Order: sequence, then C-alpha cells, then structure tokens
Amino acid sequence: MALRTLSTFPSLPRRFTRPDPTLTVIHRNPSTSIVCKSIANSEPTVSLSERDGFAAAAPTPGERFLENQRAHQAQKVVKKELKREKKKKKEESIREVVDTSLSCCYGCGAPLQTSDVDSPGFVDLVTYDLKKKHHQLRTVICGRCQLLSHGHMITAVGGNGGYAGGKQFVSADELREKLSHLRHEKALIVKLVDIVDFNGSFLARVRDLVGANPIILVITKIDLLPKGTDMNCIGDWVVEVTTKKKLNVLSVHLTSSKSLDGVSGVASEIQKEKKGRDVYILGAANVGKSAFINALLKTMAERDPVAAAAQKYKPIQSAVPGTTLGPIQINAFLGGEKLYDTPGVHLHHRQAAVVHSDDLPALAPQNRLRGQSFDISTQSSNSTEGESLNGYTFFWGGLVRIDILKALPETRFTFYGPKALEIHAVPTKTATEFYQKEVGVLLTPPSGKDQMQEWKGLQSHRLLRIEFNDPKRPASDVAISGLGWISIEPIRRSKDSEPRDLEEAEHEIRVCVSVPKPVEVFIRPTLPIGTSGAEWYQYRDLTDKEEEVRPKWYF
Repeated sequence: MALRTLSTFPSLPRRFTRPDPTLTVIHRNPSTSIVCKSIANSEPTVSLSERDGFAAAAPTPGERFLENQRAHQAQKVVKKELKREKKKKKEESIREVVDTSLSCCYGCGAPLQTSDVDSPGFVDLVTYDLKKKHHQLRTVICGRCQLLSHGHMITAVGGNGGYAGGKQFVSADELREKLSHLRHEKALIVKLVDIVDFNGSFLARVRDLVGANPIILVITKIDLLPKGTDMNCIGDWVVEVTTKKKLNVLSVHLTSSKSLDGVSGVASEIQKEKKGRDVYILGAANVGKSAFINALLKTMAERDPVAAAAQKYKPIQSAVPGTTLGPIQINAFLGGEKLYDTPGVHLHHRQAAVVHSDDLPALAPQNRLRGQSFDISTQSSNSTEGESLNGYTFFWGGLVRIDILKALPETRFTFYGPKALEIHAVPTKTATEFYQKEVGVLLTPPSGKDQMQEWKGLQSHRLLRIEFNDPKRPASDVAISGLGWISIEPIRRSKDSEPRDLEEAEHEIRVCVSVPKPVEVFIRPTLPIGTSGAEWYQYRDLTDKEEEVRPKWYF
C-alpha cells in the first residue's frame, strides 16, 4: 500500500492548523499530539508513526555510507579552505613588511620623501606632487642617485657590516631583513659572486635567505682576470669549489657586465628556469648586481620588447657599496614575471666594513689584475745560495701584514688586488716600527687624519701552515676577504731549469697574516689564472654519478 502524505486528506481538525510556519504538528491519536521545531527554512517535513502507516522508509546501509562520505569530503574541503586562507594571510603580512610600494626611487629602491634633503629618496615637493598627479611616481629618481651617477661617494649603510664615516641612514641588518621574505616566496634566485673576492663575496649561508628556491650561480668581473687566462680552467675551478661548499645550483656562468661576455647564457637560463616565478638578483654588497641587471636588460632587449622598455628606468650603478637600499621591481618579461634588484648583503668580515668611506674607492680594482711577484732575488741583489724570504715582512697597504716564517729559497709570493694598495717589504725585526711610522702616510689605506683617529690597527693574527706535494704547481692561495689574494709558489717557475727534488721537511710553508678585526683570511686551491694557469691546472677525474649531479658551467 502506498504511503500518503497529509496533503491527501480532505481536511484536518481546526486545532492542527499551524499559525507558526516553523512548527509542525503531527496527529497520533485524539488524546495526544507532538509539536516539533523545524530546523530548516525550507518546507518542513512531516514524520508519521509507523503504527499509522505513514513513516518514511529507514535509510539503507548504502545510503548511510554515502552520507558519511559526503560529510567527510565536506569536512576536508572546509579544512583545506581554512589552511589556504591562513597561508594567504601569512603571505600578505610578509609582503606588508617588504612591500616595494610605487613611491620608491627606481634607481636605489629608497621610499620617496620630500622632508629631508640629505636622506635617500628625497624629491622636491613640486616634482613629487606633479608626478603623483599624473601617476608617474615610478619614473622618479631621488637626489642621492643623481649625485651617485655623477661620481659622488655617498654611503648610506651603517651598523654591523656597514661603513664607517659618511652618512648612515639604514643599518646592514635592516637591509638583510628586507630579503627575509625570499624563503617564503616561490622564486628563481640568481646569485652573484665577485671573482676577485670569490671567498669573501660567496655568501656560503645563502640558503638561510632563499630557502629551497633554485639558484643560478653567476660569477662577475671576469674581465679583470689577467690576460691569457683559460676560462675552461676557471669554470672547472669554480664548480669544484662550489661543490665542496655543498651549495646545490642549477648552473654556473662566467660573465662580464662590461663586455657582456656570458650574459646571454644567463638570460637563456633564466627564461628556461623561471617557470612563472619572479626572478631575484642576489649577492654581497658591491659584487656588481646593478651593473649585471643593466647588462642583462640590454641583452634581453634584442628579443624582448618588455625588457627594451625596462631599460629606460633601470637601477643606478655606482662604486659605492650599498647603493641599492630596497628591492627594485623591474617589468622585464613578456610573461608578466618580475625581475628584482635587491639590496646587497653587507658582510662584516670584508675589508670594506673596516675602512673609512673615503677609502672605499681604493679597494675596487678598475683594470685587469697584474700580479706583483716577490722572491728573494727581488729583495736582495746580493742574495747567496740557500738564502730565502724567511725573516721578511710584506705590508699590503695598511690593511694586511704577512710575516714569512718558513719558505724555500725559490719560493715566490704574487699579490693580486687593486693597484691603489702598494706593497712594501721590510725585515721582520723592524716591521712593527715601520708600520707605526708609515701607516696613513706610505701605507694607505687608511689615509687622512680623520681615518687615522678611528683606525684600530691589525688586531687579528692567523698562523698559516701550507703543505704541498708537487713543487711544479702553486701550493695555495691566501685570500683576504674584500681585497684580493696572494698566490704562493713553492718553487718559482723557470723556462731554463726544472724544479729540484725536495726533502720531506721542505714540503711546508709557514706565514703569519695580520688583518683588522673581523676581516677573514681564507686558504683555498690556487686560482688558475694567466697563461701559466692552463699549464699546471689538473682536471679531476669524475665518476659517472658525479658527472650526472655536477652543475654545468657556461661562458
């Protein structure tokens, strides 16, 4: 017998009419009635007792299973939506901290302001109001950038890793904090390293800043290497050192922003690997990020009209460390992804952090490096057989002192660094007196009375013991963070004679290096530069597994 609903009855007693639409009255018998509260806004359902023959059929096990499944799926959707909203709020809060608003100088990334003439980002009020009215604040360059573009040395970074003297508007830690959001972003990182200061500018802990984002390693300023340098040797050397530092990179590129060598390879790699992600140019202060971006835009402009348009408002180039004071957004790709120039990471262990701002230009080499070599023949024209550089001291400007404690008669020391820093050799027994008398005069930097008042001297001393096996090859490099390096040859090369056989005790060189605190000193494998580098450099035999995971290098 088919079930019938209440609507099929011709009429109901008057007492069962519902003045309140949210109440349902069910008739069981003349003496009892049940009133139920409806929980839905839709037409209320009527539940009848089985005894009267009007109850709905009980749900089957299959229906209960489907209902449970639907409830479970709905719960998962709600949890997923809540998780997405939480992540979105977190990203928005991060962006608020590092937001590069439209009101920033396109040359240095400093927020535009009209109140302080001497501070970065200053623009006169008339210009600011006019540009704002026409929505052209992105085309404004601040007064500091205009001075920098004309060769003025205006520092702005202070604190740990900043620069003494000059004006300090922001600390190195504050600039580093502006990069902290990178580990939360999905981005492609292009990390720059200066070949002249490879160890000092490498940023070994770069993963703390960028997280698990992929990295393209770019070596800059290769045009400063001596003539005749074999780039095959340099590329292999860089990959070997990078692998030992356990930094996983997609590829390695040797570049020159000046001659544009290798830049097209970086552009191709970026287009291949960005995959919808924004691209961030990252590196230590003064490694040439802004110059590299300008070279990159120039190279990309040949095929990409967006990059060509971006060249009109490109970051300012300057020899002053800390030129860029905030992330600079550049529209450089047809796909809509952004290219960012970032503030340099200011490191307290480089020479630039301990010298006065007026002496900073002396630390930057402008032309090809030409090594200055010293052996016993250069110090004594009347040197006798068996005499060596033991007991001599070298001063590299007023920034480095090297005491020779043990060396062979044929040992040669070759200095590679800026020409502005002269090298002086004196007997060790008179070295301290010589330094106290000539620092700031003959031994510069530091230079000038103001710099000398703040100069604390060479307080850090490091004893280096350098062992070698093959006298035909250089033993090692001693790299000074932020300055250059010294190549040590146990036996100087000669076309006329072969190196002599050495006794076991002669396979060691000892020196003491003194530098200002907290400048770091590194011992590393010798960089194979010049025409002789290709003659002695040895390529390591790789296993199949090493060959597979080892990053490729390009030039």
